[in-house]
Amino acid sequence: MKKIKELIVRFYENDVIRYIFFGGCTTLVNLVVFYVMRKLGTGLNTANVISIITAILFAYVVNSRFVFQDKCRTLKDHIHPFCKFISARLVTMVIEVGGVWLLAEILHMNDMLSKFLTQFIVLVLNYIFSKFFVFTTGKRREG
Repeated sequence: MKKIKELIVRFYENDVIRYIFFGGCTTLVNLVVFYVMRKLGTGLNTANVISIITAILFAYVVNSRFVFQDKCRTLKDHIHPFCKFISARLVTMVIEVGGVWLLAEILHMNDMLSKFLTQFIVLVLNYIFSKFFVFTTGKRREG
């Protein structure tokens, strides 16, 4: 049991592994909301935008707190990184919406498969933007 705990602690200390884990959770939020919206009869692009916005809000919270361990304590502290985060995510949202549209509408792939495939590109770009553009203040929680 001690070795398992040590392994978990070692993995948790790596921001890439934390990002992959929480990125997976964010992707799951995105896909579940998209699936539910489509099942409720929402149009492709509307469901896609709603699912992305929901995932973006979820992603900011987990990336700030758990992945990059930002020290923001007050709402005011969060304003600047949140604005940068939203800006970066809007760029990848355009890529995601365009990619899903291209795959589903033009290439006639299944909606969910189209959504899933675009997630790989978006995941990588979001990590790069978050690591080098958003959470760069150097304000990290101690210990």
